[in-house]
Amino acid sequence: MPRLRSRVVGLCCALSIVLPLQLGESRGKGDPPSLPEGLTGAASASVPSQELIPARPGYVYAFPRDHGSHDDYGLEWWYFTGHLYDQSARRFGYEVTFFRKAINDARVREHPSRWALRHLYFAHLALTDVEGAAFSFSEKLSRAAFGKAGADPGRMKVWIDRWNLEPVTEEHRQLHLTAHDAKFGVDLTLVLNKPPVIHGQEGISRKGAGPGQASHYYSLTRLATRGTVRVRGEPFEVAGTSWMDHEFGSGGLGEDQVGWDWFSVQFDSNVEFMLYLLRKRDGSHDPASSGTLIFPDGTSRHLTRADFVVRTTDQWSSPHGRAQYPAKWIVEVPSVPLEVTITPVLADQELRTENSTRVTYWEGAVDVRGHYRNAPVTGNGYVELTGYANPLELDRDSRKRHLSR
Repeated sequence: MPRLRSRVVGLCCALSIVLPLQLGESRGKGDPPSLPEGLTGAASASVPSQELIPARPGYVYAFPRDHGSHDDYGLEWWYFTGHLYDQSARRFGYEVTFFRKAINDARVREHPSRWALRHLYFAHLALTDVEGAAFSFSEKLSRAAFGKAGADPGRMKVWIDRWNLEPVTEEHRQLHLTAHDAKFGVDLTLVLNKPPVIHGQEGISRKGAGPGQASHYYSLTRLATRGTVRVRGEPFEVAGTSWMDHEFGSGGLGEDQVGWDWFSVQFDSNVEFMLYLLRKRDGSHDPASSGTLIFPDGTSRHLTRADFVVRTTDQWSSPHGRAQYPAKWIVEVPSVPLEVTITPVLADQELRTENSTRVTYWEGAVDVRGHYRNAPVTGNGYVELTGYANPLELDRDSRKRHLSR
């Protein structure tokens, strides 16, 4: 998703109500219990020196600086998806996302302890084994103390335990990404084939009309990818293409917003697009919804909500709960013209992250076919669907209960 989605700022609300997020269970024997319950656990090497700041128009991006952590913003994520193939054309889709959530509480900012909970770090890992018709996911939540989790300012270095993202070259043209569960995982090298694409206008991606309802959001839309995928202990040497989103901001969803539908698509013709639809309680879409069309030379065009149409043509009901998700789409950008059908490679690609963000969402690999500028086009992509299992809204009473413990 746009992730503040990777993507939109709604996840900030979801993360705000999950304190203490089992941090008490992971506390070591020597950890000090001096802070109030729910406010001990993770420490950050970089501490916000002031109130968290919102995403504001006029922000000027600079790379590689903006690949790194922005600790004065409330929520940030680095989000990777991709499509990989082994030598026999066995296909895999993957997702690895690192989250940083700042805790904006005066008791934390004023407390001298290095154990004060100033930032939480989360990560999600998912793998779609198309041939095996299997979807697996895993998650992490870890303290920053003693180097167990963190994110560096000024460079794309983020880690939780042994899940790690780091630059291989100083100019960030090559990255190394690794994340492993006991049964599956990825170890990948990614090479930048296009420059960063800035989404939105005036340096911000709007998520609503209210003050601060925005993020700073850019993508690396085409990363040549090689490495290893492990499935049930078996390694597969793979190659393919990945997409990376990086967002940071401090706002939340509006009171009438419940979630979003986010699309990233990579055509075989070296064209990409990103779209997101912010959903309201009444089923309509917020006018702030938008997107970006990226051309082969790396230039891009901003798409307003009026520029594109998304029609759902199928549904899927989760066997793990009561959620019903859209399951097939037709996307049109009439002015291009562009018209494509987007189809999931597997129906069940739902993540249920009870041990980290406590958000249930559908994030899956998709195939794409249609026409671009009146010529046939094929490709693939990823779709994220949030707020279908539970509205992504700030439960103020719940948050107050957590912070008053």
